[in-house]
Amino acid sequence: MLNQVNIMGRICAKPELKYTQSGLPVINLRLAVDRNYLTDGERGTDFLTVVAWRGTAEFIANYFEKGQMMAVNGRLQVRPWTDREGNNRESVEIVADSAYFCGSKMARADVQRDQGPMNEGALPDMAA
Repeated sequence: MLNQVNIMGRICAKPELKYTQSGLPVINLRLAVDRNYLTDGERGTDFLTVVAWRGTAEFIANYFEKGQMMAVNGRLQVRPWTDREGNNRESVEIVADSAYFCGSKMARADVQRDQGPMNEGALPDMAA
């Protein structure tokens, strides 16, 4: 069997690092991922939920911003839950094993300018 997901899209909102009660770092974010085909002359977009844990979560929180392109490798997970009315529900999410920068340094600089100042030295030098 194989459960592997590789996607690339734009981050929809500023990633915020949270911690579980046991102190484990976790981050939830949404990626806007364009479809490869046109419908009525327009390219559709899927908004996918990505969950990252531990070091991957910390990496995303430290180096990625809203609007930035990001590639994610991971696995698909269906998580059951119960809503307030007691109905059983399911959420489909991508559990990220790794995250990668996409696009040029100029594109990342544009995101930084549009979103305001980032932490000094937040983006590593990608020229090496």
